[in-house]
Amino acid sequence: MPGKRTTAAAFAEYTTLALLLPLSTFVGYLFGRWLDSLFHTHWIYLAGLILGSVTGFASLILQITRDTGDGGS
Repeated sequence: MPGKRTTAAAFAEYTTLALLLPLSTFVGYLFGRWLDSLFHTHWIYLAGLILGSVTGFASLILQITRDTGDGGS
């Protein structure tokens, strides 16, 4: 039946969500540190941390709204 998820598929999806927030924050930090070394600054990593965190939370909220049926695509 379309629309039905198996338990394994749901587990995989939620495991991905659990890793998404810390991973996106870490990638934002690494990108900011790289830009800091490129431009010889010491503050861009903070912007990368914030941007990575916001991206992770936005993806998390989008997935939650999809699962509850309140919106999303």
